Amino acid sequence: MKRPNPKAAAPKTYADPLTGVLRPGQSVELLKELHILTRDGKLNQDSRRKLKQVYHLCNFIEPLLNEVLDRQATLTLADHGAGKSYLGFILYDLFLKDRPGVHIYGIETRDELVAKSRALAARLGFERMSFLNTTVAEATRSERLPERIDIVTALHACNTATDDAIQFALAKRARHIVLVPCCQAEVAAVLRRHKNESFGKTPLSELWRHPIHTREFGSHLTNVLRCLQLEAHGYQLTVTELVGWEHSMKNELIIASHSGAPRGNARERLRQILQQLNLMELEGRFLS
Repeated sequence: MKRPNPKAAAPKTYADPLTGVLRPGQSVELLKELHILTRDGKLNQDSRRKLKQVYHLCNFIEPLLNEVLDRQATLTLADHGAGKSYLGFILYDLFLKDRPGVHIYGIETRDELVAKSRALAARLGFERMSFLNTTVAEATRSERLPERIDIVTALHACNTATDDAIQFALAKRARHIVLVPCCQAEVAAVLRRHKNESFGKTPLSELWRHPIHTREFGSHLTNVLRCLQLEAHGYQLTVTELVGWEHSMKNELIIASHSGAPRGNARERLRQILQQLNLMELEGRFLS
């Protein structure tokens, strides 16, 4: 009797490289269009990292979607500074395409990106996605948007566009707000402009005496003021990091959920900070 050869090669099995990466029912065609997958359906290391980051953000947003849809049969979401609408498309594909009462609005100022997003939504049959070519500030007054928006997102909306998104969310009585602020220059510019005057007013001016500290302190302070502003309007906050620092320095994630109970001293604390740091000219932005 012939004995089996222990050195004989084991039969080859095919392992799909996308197993464990794609979610059930996820559109491969969408991921190709977003250049997360290559045209032949492969996933390189860079796109794997990008998809992981998108999933990580979706993990924060999914409970907010569920909270709204547990309350009501409809949901509206506005994504400001949508860019290529990665977030809106993936949220729709993973969680919302089978929910008939849901509509996502992508708001972007670049004509070519709005046109591409509209064309992609049409090709994929994502009928409850709309794309508006408008600024965040103009969107607040746009008749193309409903009076109420349940969830507002603004990811890497530069400088004051994040503040415009907050004003939009407040005007639209948003239940949830998801912000990843970026390139906050306004507060730092005011600190810089009044630096000499502040030296005689408060020893805290040492926090922004050097230019690099002015920039970094101004960025941090901007988000502190935004958090107080949201708390003054009855939102409870979670402030955390979005992804590891090795991926991005613009990494702060602010999630605000409306509770209807403003933090009692938030508005006064905000005003005191503006006064003590010689920033009273920004009252209109943060206290209006």
